[in-house]
Amino acid sequence: MPGSAQPYDVIVIGGGVNGAGVARDAAGRGARVLLLEAGDLAQGTSSASTKLIHGGLRYLEHYEFGLVREALKERETLWGIAPHIIWPLRFVLPHRPGLRPRWLLRLGLFLYDHIGGRKKLPATRSIDLRRHVAGEPLQPQYTHGFEYSDGWVDDARLVLLNARDAAAHGAKVRTRTPADTLRCEDGLWVVEASCDNGHRYRFTGRAIVNAAGPAVLDLLKRADAEPEHKMRLVRGSHIVVRRLFQHDYAYFFQLPDGRIFFAIPYERDFTLIGTTDVDHDGPASAARASADEIAYLCEGASLYFREPITPADVVWTYSGVRPLIEDGSGRPEAATRGYRIDLDMEEGAPLLTIYGGKITSYRHVAEAAVDELAGHVPAMAGKRWTGKAALPGGDFPTSGAAALKAEIKLAHPFLTAATVDRIVKAYGTDARRWLGDADDWDALGGEIAHGLSVAEAAWLIDHEWAQTTDDILWRRSKLGLHFSEDDVAKLAAWLDAKVVMPAA
Repeated sequence: MPGSAQPYDVIVIGGGVNGAGVARDAAGRGARVLLLEAGDLAQGTSSASTKLIHGGLRYLEHYEFGLVREALKERETLWGIAPHIIWPLRFVLPHRPGLRPRWLLRLGLFLYDHIGGRKKLPATRSIDLRRHVAGEPLQPQYTHGFEYSDGWVDDARLVLLNARDAAAHGAKVRTRTPADTLRCEDGLWVVEASCDNGHRYRFTGRAIVNAAGPAVLDLLKRADAEPEHKMRLVRGSHIVVRRLFQHDYAYFFQLPDGRIFFAIPYERDFTLIGTTDVDHDGPASAARASADEIAYLCEGASLYFREPITPADVVWTYSGVRPLIEDGSGRPEAATRGYRIDLDMEEGAPLLTIYGGKITSYRHVAEAAVDELAGHVPAMAGKRWTGKAALPGGDFPTSGAAALKAEIKLAHPFLTAATVDRIVKAYGTDARRWLGDADDWDALGGEIAHGLSVAEAAWLIDHEWAQTTDDILWRRSKLGLHFSEDDVAKLAAWLDAKVVMPAA
């Protein structure tokens, strides 16, 4: 059974945003790191979010001021280190008579503006929807509202870029390698893992980080360890429809049942609507939007937009399972989005488990986890560093995206404006590495479809652990929304010819 003869300082299990964040932080502090993911990076919850870097305005109603403050502080930090995949977004919150009063909305937004150290993002303002561009697609009874700031993120690429930076600092990243058994031997953790190619591996490490998300308790069971918390699995489903409005604002809507949801510009040609909160039974991988959830989101959106939305308008759905700490809340949406970090010492070998959390707080969670381990793993004694170091491709100012797009368009005039926009928002300055000095599609190996070139697909395989069409079309990009069945078959044929090998 092959593996590593020299123990790793830490083995991180779980290739979602928390696991990738821990691997990046620990590797950058000097630790020898192994990141194990059972499937593809960001294959689960971390690619199924609402794509927001936000404090969580609605959590103020549940008095989670500390959680909101922490997340708000992270907004501009994350924007600063990843301005290609994270950018500001203005939200419009229409006032709906009979629900939360206008004074309460204004008070909540005042707190939202002031408790999190906002510096660059614009402040809240009251708006007249009869004169505001965001009022045009809404029903005429919505006359007043508020405009406030939060951020957008390409969630799956956030995970990928953390994993890439971990690897750049020496971490070993293995996808499609489930950790089957964990046990302590002579003060070290022994992890036996399998791989899609049928091989089995044995790794040893001084510490384990359990960042398995919805599977956190299952992994503890495999390690014969007792959980410190009970978990509540809550499914959040989203629908995607053709673009409902032409402006760049997003919407924050209230529903009569007290819940809220968003309608957000998505991938240029679409609108993303979500999310639901439904208790989930069964494996997280089986999460799918139910007919009831789809109908609920369509009905909610139809309460606001002039043009009704029906299930027949839905072009795509996705669902993720949020691993929330069980706090006794009656309704799923009221369950805390906070996190806990617990450290157990099994025969002197640390086992650190991350319970819960939200994507906006991932960097802070990872930093706290590595701080906790640093006293037990000397190799992690380096200083905190992730708050100022750019993620791959993000080494340009937060105001520099337009200039980078202009540079790439000038150097590669055969690319459409839409393709340039997509490339910059995915790769930032790293786009230069695979675009090279190409002056036509042939120089990039040809166009597969919809602006995806052979050179880009090869980059995703060689540098971002992609192996399948789904990896490329739904996690490294959202080109799956544009690809026809014939386009997918063309990409699959190219992948087969390239002979993509799983992790060895």
